[in-house]
Amino acid sequence: MSITNQHIDTLIEHCKTGNQSAQLEVYNRYYKAMYNTSFRIVKNSFEAEDIMQDSFLTAFTKLETLKDVKTFGAWLKRIVINNSIQHFNKNSKYEDVPYDTVMYKIEDTYVDDNQDETSKQRAKFVLDGMNTLKDNYRIALTLHLIEGYDYEEISSIMNVSYANCRTTISRAKESLRQKLQKVV
Repeated sequence: MSITNQHIDTLIEHCKTGNQSAQLEVYNRYYKAMYNTSFRIVKNSFEAEDIMQDSFLTAFTKLETLKDVKTFGAWLKRIVINNSIQHFNKNSKYEDVPYDTVMYKIEDTYVDDNQDETSKQRAKFVLDGMNTLKDNYRIALTLHLIEGYDYEEISSIMNVSYANCRTTISRAKESLRQKLQKVV
């Protein structure tokens, strides 16, 4: 059986032995999703690419610490999110860029080709609206609505209390709703 047809559990076992073709196959299966996850947080294509690649390197070097190979995707996504937030927080302390100078591209966000044009336009409309939110609102909503994390996980990732997390997400949703209604 070729390496491209193997189940992820088998590929991870090959990766643990240092098999580079297995590592490449794992990378090819996950890189788009991990890039998009990072891009939604750091808002920069080049930085998202670097973070994604660093996260893969970290994952491959720490595969022995992975307790259950079935959770590899979630484990990798958590590494990417943590690295992205750490990078975002580090850079946001030193860079004060006016919002108007930042360009957001929907093309950098993966949209399923099977969706009809109306769905794609709605997704673009909502993502563009999310990009106009304050950074903590945007990150919290991305983690909750797009990445699927619950409040407890988000509060841990963002290093805020559970109540603060729920309030932030609630306010972010309301802010997004108001912004979207103004445009429509």
